[in-house]
Amino acid sequence: MVKVNKLKAKIVERDLSIQTVAKQLGMNRSTLYRKLKRGSGEAFTVGEVRKLSEILQLSPHEITEIFFSKDVA
Repeated sequence: MVKVNKLKAKIVERDLSIQTVAKQLGMNRSTLYRKLKRGSGEAFTVGEVRKLSEILQLSPHEITEIFFSKDVA
């Protein structure tokens, strides 16, 4: 499950807009908003995760933490 809040924080931290990130990903802004909305069912593809990590300059640890770690209850 994607940690949406951490991903959004990285976008803000890099001083980027959703529009800019969507354009760099090659997708419509509304598509990115849907993917960022919790519970929407639309997941990021591996290619999108790779591109997002480049755009946001994420470290391997940040990539794992945001996109691949599971919360344990």
